[in-house]
Amino acid sequence: MFFPCENFSVRYEVLSTLNFSFMKKLTTAITFSTILAFILFACNSNSEKTETEATQPATPEIKSVFINGDSLHYIDIGKGEPVIFVHGTLDDYRLWYMQMDTFAKSHRVIAYSRRYAYPNRQVSNDSADYSPAIHAKDLTGFIQSLGLGPVHLVGHSYGAYTALLTTMEHPELVKTLMLGEPPVMPLLQNVPGGDTIINNFINSNLIPAAEAFRSGNNENGVSIFLGGVSGDATLYSKMPQEVKTQMMENVLELRGIALAKNIFPPVSCDNLKKIKTPVLIMTGQNTLVLFKTINEELNKCLTNREKVILPNSTHGLEVENPVDFNKIVLAFIDKH
Repeated sequence: MFFPCENFSVRYEVLSTLNFSFMKKLTTAITFSTILAFILFACNSNSEKTETEATQPATPEIKSVFINGDSLHYIDIGKGEPVIFVHGTLDDYRLWYMQMDTFAKSHRVIAYSRRYAYPNRQVSNDSADYSPAIHAKDLTGFIQSLGLGPVHLVGHSYGAYTALLTTMEHPELVKTLMLGEPPVMPLLQNVPGGDTIINNFINSNLIPAAEAFRSGNNENGVSIFLGGVSGDATLYSKMPQEVKTQMMENVLELRGIALAKNIFPPVSCDNLKKIKTPVLIMTGQNTLVLFKTINEELNKCLTNREKVILPNSTHGLEVENPVDFNKIVLAFIDKH
């Protein structure tokens, strides 16, 4: 997921001056990720004109593949070594539009919507699995079904957790791994003060969000959750209605996460030490202590890793500072 800067409603007006054909063609309505990405890009302090602003990407074909009993949708452009983008909670494949064309100049680039994300049609029930483990199983099947591998995995938030588990279980499928602030909560158990960080997150975020979802108020649940992971309790109220509407298209997974028990698969330092795949650990310069601490543990435990701080960004990384994000990740991929 990603978050806008201050004066959100003012920045939303910037959209009226932008006339990208991509925005008109991709869907019948302006997508949430596209809207928010434009806003965040306008918020970026590095506001000089860039290739990202000038490019008018062609409309990609939306494809689907049947995996583990369900269809997952994706877009696939470019040629070369495959790069797969794995989005976080409240997002879908549309999150990566500011990466797709840039990466596709030298790579085959694939962005897919994880289980429960738009435009997939999975439904919620008592037996549904919302753990990153099921997403890792999907991602493994996705790579195998398309005849890919080894691939470069680029994951954000819950998608980074998914990519990490996939790499642990099937290292032969992964050439490089980029982790953008994965919420690997089990790693906090052995950190001084880690229990406090976990309990604060659960008590101030997941529990209140779960109560809202149980009462049928999905919008309030999203608002509480966004406030908890962004540090701004008023964030959701600042968003234009169009953005809120599009965000709710991806509420199913978040609702499942908030209501589920034992949602985070165990990951230990010993597990991580076994990973030989080159890993890039990315942390937003202004992100929460929660994500900083987890990334510090990843850096301690992984052996073949690089750590980078993305300037002028919080948890939003790839949309808050797409120019630096693209340069850093592409350089890492090309090096390997």
